[in-house]
Parts: sequence; C-alpha cells; structure tokens
Amino acid sequence: MKNKAITPRDEDFAQWYTDVVKAAKLAEYSNTKGCIVFEPNGYAIWEKMQETLDRMFKKLGHQNVYMPMLIPESLLKKEGELIEGFAPECAWVTVGGQNSLDERLAIRPTSETLFSDYYALKVKSYRDLPKKYNQWCSVMRWEKETRPFLRTREFLWQEGHTIHETAKEAIEETETMLNVYKTFFEEYLAIPVITGKKTEKEKFAGAETTYTCEALMHNGVALQSATSHYFGQKFSKAYDIKFLNRNNEWEYAYQTSWGSTTRMIGGLIMVHSDENGLVLPPKIAPRQVAIVPIGTDEEVIPLCQNINKKLLDADIVSFVDLTEKSPGFKFAEHEVNGIPVRVEIGKRDLENGQITLARRDTREKINISKDCDIVNEVKDLMDKIQTNLFETAKKRMEELTFTAKTFDEVKEIMEKHPGFVKAPWCGDENCEIKMKEIRGTKSRCILDEKVKDGDKCVVCGKDAKHIVLWGIQY
Repeated sequence: MKNKAITPRDEDFAQWYTDVVKAAKLAEYSNTKGCIVFEPNGYAIWEKMQETLDRMFKKLGHQNVYMPMLIPESLLKKEGELIEGFAPECAWVTVGGQNSLDERLAIRPTSETLFSDYYALKVKSYRDLPKKYNQWCSVMRWEKETRPFLRTREFLWQEGHTIHETAKEAIEETETMLNVYKTFFEEYLAIPVITGKKTEKEKFAGAETTYTCEALMHNGVALQSATSHYFGQKFSKAYDIKFLNRNNEWEYAYQTSWGSTTRMIGGLIMVHSDENGLVLPPKIAPRQVAIVPIGTDEEVIPLCQNINKKLLDADIVSFVDLTEKSPGFKFAEHEVNGIPVRVEIGKRDLENGQITLARRDTREKINISKDCDIVNEVKDLMDKIQTNLFETAKKRMEELTFTAKTFDEVKEIMEKHPGFVKAPWCGDENCEIKMKEIRGTKSRCILDEKVKDGDKCVVCGKDAKHIVLWGIQY
C-alpha cells in the first residue's frame, strides 16, 4: 500500500522529494531563511557518510584540521579569480558586539584562502611536503533558491586541501581523490557516476583543472556530486607559498582541493527512494535491520532479543522495536525511514518454525527457518539489496544516456525526457552558452572519449574537439 503522505513521484517530482524528506524525518525548515535543521535521521546518514569517507581519506595519509569560520576580506581578495567567483554568494560580518569592524569578515564560502595563508607559514623546504589535510565543517553561500540538502545557504561538507613538491604529484593527488569519490558513490551509495573534466567555463574559480563526479537522478536531472581541483601554483603565487627545492632554489608549491557535501543525501533520495519513502543502501544506512515482534508471546520477545544480539555482535546495526504501536504501523514507519531489512517474528511464525525477512528495496518477504544462521542470512540479503540498488540505478542511467549529433536532437531529447546526452563540442564558450537555451542544459564534463573523424560541434557544426556530457542540473 502506498504511503498517503507522499506525492506520486511521476506526478510531481519536486513535491515527492520534499514529502520524502519530511516523512522520513530527515530535515525540517528553519526560521533562519535558506537553512535547514538536520533531524536525527538525516544527520545520522551524514555521520555514516563522514565516517566512511574519513576512513578512506586517512588510509591515503590525510589528516583532519579545522580552520576559522571567518575570513578577512583582504585575505579573500589575494587570489582574484576566487573572490570574483564567490563574491555574489558571500555573507559578511561587519559588526562585532556593538562596534563596527575595521575590516569586514566573510563567513567562509570555501577555505582555499585560509589553507593557503597557513601553508605560507608552515612550508619552507621540500622536506615539509606534502601536506595532506582535510576539514569537516559548514560553509555559507547566499543562495537565492533553496531545497533541503540539495541547495541551502549553510551546508555541511568536507574540503581536502593538499600541497605538493611537484606538479606531477599534485595532479596524481587530484586524480586519486576523484577515484576515491567514484568508489564511495558506487560501492557505498550504490549510485553510478560518470567522471570527467569540467570546461573552462564550469571549472572551480581559481583552479587550473576541475574534475567531477556526475550522477543522474531518477527524473533524468544531473547532480554534481563531488569535485577534485588542481590549482597548480595559482594560490601559492598569490599567497607566497615558497619552499627550497632539492636544488636549493626557491620554488612555488603545487596545490589541490577536493570536496563533497550533504548534497549527497539529496542524491540518495532522488536515485533510490520511492512512493513509500526513503530507500537506503545497507552500507550507508545508519540502522540496517529493524526487528519487529508481533504480539507479546513469551517466546517471541526473547527470540527477537537473541537475534538482535547476534546481529550486533557481527557489526550489523540492528534494533528491536518494542514501541507500543501496531505491527502494521511499525512496518510502515521502518519502510518510510529506509531501513534495508526488517525481521518479523510472531507466534504463528514460530509455530511454523520460521521467521520472516522483508527487504526494503523490492518489498519482498522471505520466510526462513528460525534455527538458521541468521547472521549469514541477513548479510547475504544486505549484499543482494546493495547490488540490486546499484544495478537498478546503473540500468536507468544507461537508459537515459543518449547520443546526439545536432542541436535539434539535443532539444528533442531534453524536452521529451531529460537525461545525459553525449555530444561533440568545438570548445567555443559561445556554443556552450547556446546550449542553455534548451531547458538550461549545461556541460557536465568533458569525457575521456576521442573525437572521431567527421565529428562536428552539436551547436555550430564546426570540427569538434571534445565529446561532452550534457545535462539539466540541480
């Protein structure tokens, strides 16, 4: 039975999304305009993401630090491209206590300037390099339109900032971190992504090169899910980050930056969830198994608690739902909250020597022996759910990935049903801008595909230089 609190997805996707967020108690709107309250269910997902990514970062030698929230305007202006790119979104502090400040302070929209200022103090020799730092924090960007998790004025994120002895080492770091994100999305979030290089127009302000992970939502709209940037020496020259190299000569250092945000929660919702609420891959679900006793038979509760202990001992996050609610209410509640596996145990089940497993992704129910190896049964089921969610999302992305040779073909695709479009491009920014006339279609990334002889730009018809992935974005 469909959850009546949730609008049908194909009827109104935007409203469906909002309904799932509210029904699953992920976030609530705040009286601070443009900001949200992360409710326990939503913040728990972020904690799981943070825990997983943090472990992946540290395996590669990154350390966590924390920089100030406020940035003096003079410091922000040192690298011209960055301030130019972020100025329209900056929020400023101009008063401290009851006194006007001598210099206004930006609430960090990003932290390149702070890391660069710090590195200028700490880096003196090649022996000081590399430095591989990451920060978990919030940032503020004054967005005009907001939507929970996808676009809010304050949001949570991680931003890695590394500094290196050579360009080669920094470029390798940039590419390595892009692949870390790809692994995280596909193996943990069960979201297939396409990676590539951003165009000059779409790259991060101040970067020489920006790489991106692009995901496709259920409605065919693209979501930039994580980015990795190679800065070269741009920031080191602006902030005077020099070191004595192996030839005892002064040289500017090479930098990178890479990041992901709570936008990933929005991506999870829009790729996997349905009209009954949230659907979560087991590897990222804060609570993986809900055990629901049906009735209060003297055998039922002890068996539920015994199963719970076995699962917890095996590092499977489970709990017994002993709330005073009907079984039907509990089933619906755990479904809307996206708990991957539900174990149902009642007196009748025991009389038949069985218990029931229900999977959230397909809503299928499976009867198994009450004397089985419950840990292996649940692990096997969670593996199947994880795989099914990824394969389903991958199949949908493939079905909604098209090729086009002309502007009219792109227009027909995007107006009929949006998705990813692979199309040749000449490299001219004017052609890139022209594509926006089609429902706001933008370049997502330059693909690692060679242009074939005879390929012409999808806009102007001139010889193509790149194969580009195009899409409508959130």
